[in-house]
Amino acid sequence: MNAFFLNELGIACALGRDAEEVAAALFADDAPHGVAMSDAITGLPTSLGLVPGALPSLDDVPVALRGRNNQLLRLALAPLRAAVAAAVERHGADRVAVVLGSSTSGVGESEAAHRHLLAHGTWPETFHYRQQEMGTPAAFVAAELGLRGPAHVISTACSSSAKAMASAARLLNAGMADAVVTGGADSLCRFTVAGFASLGSVSTQRCNPFSANRNGINIGEGAALFLMTREPGPVRLAGWGETSDAHHMSAPDPDGKGAERAIRDALARAGIDASDIGYVNLHGTATPQNDAMEAGAVQRTLGVVLPCSSTKPLTGHALGAAGAIEAALCWIALARNPERRLPPHWWDGVADPALAPIRLAMPGERSGRPLRHALSQSFAFGGSNTALILSAA
Repeated sequence: MNAFFLNELGIACALGRDAEEVAAALFADDAPHGVAMSDAITGLPTSLGLVPGALPSLDDVPVALRGRNNQLLRLALAPLRAAVAAAVERHGADRVAVVLGSSTSGVGESEAAHRHLLAHGTWPETFHYRQQEMGTPAAFVAAELGLRGPAHVISTACSSSAKAMASAARLLNAGMADAVVTGGADSLCRFTVAGFASLGSVSTQRCNPFSANRNGINIGEGAALFLMTREPGPVRLAGWGETSDAHHMSAPDPDGKGAERAIRDALARAGIDASDIGYVNLHGTATPQNDAMEAGAVQRTLGVVLPCSSTKPLTGHALGAAGAIEAALCWIALARNPERRLPPHWWDGVADPALAPIRLAMPGERSGRPLRHALSQSFAFGGSNTALILSAA
């Protein structure tokens, strides 16, 4: 099997608009950054992971490709453009692919269009039904970069963009592409906030993963993109594991068997042992069932000494983009972190005695050894489980 290098990173999330801003906010130990109270989406104060600042305009693209998801993608694409252009020059536009994950695509634009329809009896000129198609983010990125290789979107809820990265590696391994723009994007909209609220899963305060006081998630948004090639870069996608519980539409298998298999498969594919992992980015939604399942799976596969954290109190749960965003945080920890800082776990410190014990990294904590391998976990509705292992090259 070939080596799959993540040569370039572009990221925009609640922590910042590029990798430098995100790294500074991620490793800050004065207070948790990112998630904050906002009434921008629902009209009511809610803890959300909004990308700060104005997003790039899309007035220069066809109406069908406009929308907040694609604005996030344009922002995250900036650091990749030169490298992608070089890959096109080297391999040809038909040999550079796009594989993304998303769960909202243009749902927010559809919501606004329906409100306009109810008020005025007509669709707004700024709306096209293709804005809400799942494949539109990949079509936008391909058009934006002049790419003609395979381009598609995976939508498996919270594992979407993690699975997209595994799919990108398979495209390279099969010889169907020489470079892949991969990752994901998801944008905040009323539908997702209201949907999770209807399940009783949304916390009005900053979420509190693995605490006895946890009471739900914060919805977030963002985009993270990598240029994946066989050519050496700072970080490798060394391994991945994908499983399906087929247990319940929205609840994880409480035994965590699918999650455990995904972790073990990722370790096996990477050719390393659990003891080689230096940091684990937990799915860590702060919901009662997910945290209980995940703590048990982590303890059984990785033990109780490896430092772990959920970064969702900082980014919010970015749904289909979460896997790529959290892989990006691991990329930053491996490639732009000479002080060996660990992404911290922000919570109230009240351990739940009903959970299997795992070690949560504290703000300001540093690794006692060079960070060589990081594991990122994504566990989605329907029991779709994905584990990614990123390794320093």
